[in-house]
Amino acid sequence: MSRRHGGRGVAIGGLQFSRTELRDLLVAWLALGVAFAVFFEGGAGAIAALLSPVGIVLVGISLATAGVAFLLHEVAHKVVAVHYDQIAEFRADHGMLFLAVMSAFLGFIFAAPGAVHHRGRLTPREHGHIALAGPAVNLGLSVLFAPVLVVGFATQSTIVSVLGARGVAINLFLAAFNLIPYGPLDGKTVIGWSKPVWAACFVVSAVATAGFLFSGVGVYAF
Repeated sequence: MSRRHGGRGVAIGGLQFSRTELRDLLVAWLALGVAFAVFFEGGAGAIAALLSPVGIVLVGISLATAGVAFLLHEVAHKVVAVHYDQIAEFRADHGMLFLAVMSAFLGFIFAAPGAVHHRGRLTPREHGHIALAGPAVNLGLSVLFAPVLVVGFATQSTIVSVLGARGVAINLFLAAFNLIPYGPLDGKTVIGWSKPVWAACFVVSAVATAGFLFSGVGVYAF
């Protein structure tokens, strides 16, 4: 999701990040990594698994899939906002991050890590581009994780297979979910700019998500 606001900071990769923004990105990445690790291992029953030696691997897989998916989704909003001369900065919603972890223990996941706030005058087209950037990155990441899944199956490696499967599934789901044209989700802004663009992106995301989830590829078991 994207929002308007601002902030300045140190330059990293051509972008300005304040210490607060970097801290918020790190906190969101870690919190979502833990939340999805708990969720995928079965909620409250995951405690024993996460405290075992394999727990580091479980959290690592979630950080590399769900954590990266959310992180790059938000950074994509920032990149495009800055491209349009906006002052843009990510702010974590610590209450929602706490809810994400707690809901995971109950067997479901509700993740809204925060938003990129940006300030400046924009056209509807520019607003649409900023909003679309996040889901577009998630679709791209799902493609990048697909070869990992193939390698995992080919080598019969459980770790690589789970990494690939969750990477594909999580990113496809995030793209489709965020394109729902409701409330603060990106889809509402995209559809306000271009209904054809929104429809094409949403259909591709939704169909790909459903197809993958019903393909028989497991994403929960480790």
